[in-house]
Amino acid sequence: MKKPTLIVAAVLAALATSAAIADTASSTFKVLITVTKACSVTAGTASNIDFGSVTSTATALSASSNISVTCSKSTPYNIGLLPSNNSTTGAGVMSNTGPDTIAYQLRSASAAGPIWGNTATPTDVGNGVAGTGTGAAQSIPVWATVASVNVTPGAYLDTVTVQVNY
Repeated sequence: MKKPTLIVAAVLAALATSAAIADTASSTFKVLITVTKACSVTAGTASNIDFGSVTSTATALSASSNISVTCSKSTPYNIGLLPSNNSTTGAGVMSNTGPDTIAYQLRSASAAGPIWGNTATPTDVGNGVAGTGTGAAQSIPVWATVASVNVTPGAYLDTVTVQVNY
């Protein structure tokens, strides 16, 4: 009757092995990510402000377009506009190959809205336009006004730099 003793010994060995496996040790680790704030601006041809064709007797003109700003969710930003003459007050000058120029003023909200210049900083709106990012593109209207176009006929233009401070 040695067989039952061997069976009992095998069962006891299996139980002893199971008891040893039941003890555990543990530790932890973290899964990490750092999300940084970011903004981008889209202007270009689709954002051109075009007064169209007018006669040299035209006065009190206004036209508008939009720029697109995309900033990280909850990121505050300020937008500044700088004409090529570096006027921080948004008072630009369109020119062509001749001696004449056409003065214009950049504005926010409407043709009679506040002057829009380039003194905005990350913490001070200055004469810029402030917003808060949503993570999606936001369409921002830009207006330009021209008092008078009593100049030599031709095509006049200027380039405006859009700067987003965040």
